[in-house]
Amino acid sequence: MKKIRTEADSIGEMDVPATAYYGVQALRARQNFPITYRPLHPEFIKSMAKLKKASAMTNRDAGQLSETISEAIIKACDEIIGGLFKKEFIVDAIQGGAGTSANMNANEVIANRAIEWLGGEKGDYGLVHPNDHVNMAQSTNDVIPSAGKLTTLVLMEKMLFQLQRLYDSLMAKSREFDPILKMGRTQLQDAVPMRLGQSFHAYASVLKRDIQRIESTKQFMRILNMGGTAIGSCINVSPLYLENICGNISKVTGENFVMADDLFDATQNLDGFVSVSAALKTCAVNLSKMCNDLRLLSSGPKTGFEEINLPARQNGSSIMPGKINPVIPEVVSQVAFNIIGNDFTITMAAEAGQLELNAFEPVVFYNLFESIETLGRAAGTLNDNCIEGITANPKHCAELVDASVGISTALCPAIGYAAAASIAKESLKTGTPVKELVLKKGLLSEREVEVLLEPFAMTGKPLEMMK
Repeated sequence: MKKIRTEADSIGEMDVPATAYYGVQALRARQNFPITYRPLHPEFIKSMAKLKKASAMTNRDAGQLSETISEAIIKACDEIIGGLFKKEFIVDAIQGGAGTSANMNANEVIANRAIEWLGGEKGDYGLVHPNDHVNMAQSTNDVIPSAGKLTTLVLMEKMLFQLQRLYDSLMAKSREFDPILKMGRTQLQDAVPMRLGQSFHAYASVLKRDIQRIESTKQFMRILNMGGTAIGSCINVSPLYLENICGNISKVTGENFVMADDLFDATQNLDGFVSVSAALKTCAVNLSKMCNDLRLLSSGPKTGFEEINLPARQNGSSIMPGKINPVIPEVVSQVAFNIIGNDFTITMAAEAGQLELNAFEPVVFYNLFESIETLGRAAGTLNDNCIEGITANPKHCAELVDASVGISTALCPAIGYAAAASIAKESLKTGTPVKELVLKKGLLSEREVEVLLEPFAMTGKPLEMMK
């Protein structure tokens, strides 16, 4: 049995392992781009196969591709969509050429598997050719961005599921903690009383907005430039292909895709991906801020805020016995920092496009897919290993409210800002409670003091009244 086969491209000949489904162009790309040593994302590989399948169906129906060859291509694509042949995709995730290497890797694998379905041997491109048949009516410049959009939608669903779980848990905690009075703080200084449930409701509210913001970017991922081929002019594409390709992609994927109104625009501009990344970054920023709060509110156990308790997940120190660290909020913040960096890379790559094409989609997808997946995983571990297990210290929270002069703010309408400030200053200096000082100075009656300085009355409406 032969161990190698010889293939040729416009550069020259190369020996390819006889058992390999990839061909000369994928092999040459692997040699050229030893960058991350990470392969194409598995979902991206499936997305390319879905596009190739839809194209084979469309070219067949347009009379451009024989029934025999189209069916062989479709069978090969279905196998890849099912998760087979992952190891045959050998090109690096970050590559030059606007993704041509990834597209040709897919074309070669599909062609060689289709050849086998027709009874031939790998490399017999007279039966099924990577360019002439598998890539018919396509270009790297419409396949790669479209595959990126299909992949983004799939990955976003998994991420949004985790974000929704986190939202539900935050809402549950907001209800659980709503009766607990605590001190609000601005700039880390005592402010006015609030309820612990309100803190968690605020976290839930911003996350709800993040989910809605991310959901809104899906619309950009459903607009494809398939059929635009090289630059958007639809060269080498039949009218029937243009009419039916997005419909067939929708059938293959189960998603509703439409063709861009301006294929030149859709081929050269990556603003849709920038919008997705921006929404992910915003969510990451908000989650990290939340985690900053959780670390502060749980600080201690004896010399910090100690208003809440985070679940103990692991030993915190190799030298300090019994120390437990807020490791889950810490890891979520680190994920957020990375997503913020990824967003900057995506922004610069989108800006770097020139004329009719942006050649930097590989690095956009490398970072975008990482952002989507790590944000979802971070939300999952934050929910499962932190939020669900948080408990409160209501007695300590109440003691801090009683010891604070923040409640003096409620005196302003009755005795004026200057008098209230004087009371607060004296309370801090002498340690005398605000209520006692107001009564001692005869500024208000006991009944008026009780009404004005009732802490729960200062905290606003109950959660059930909040929309």
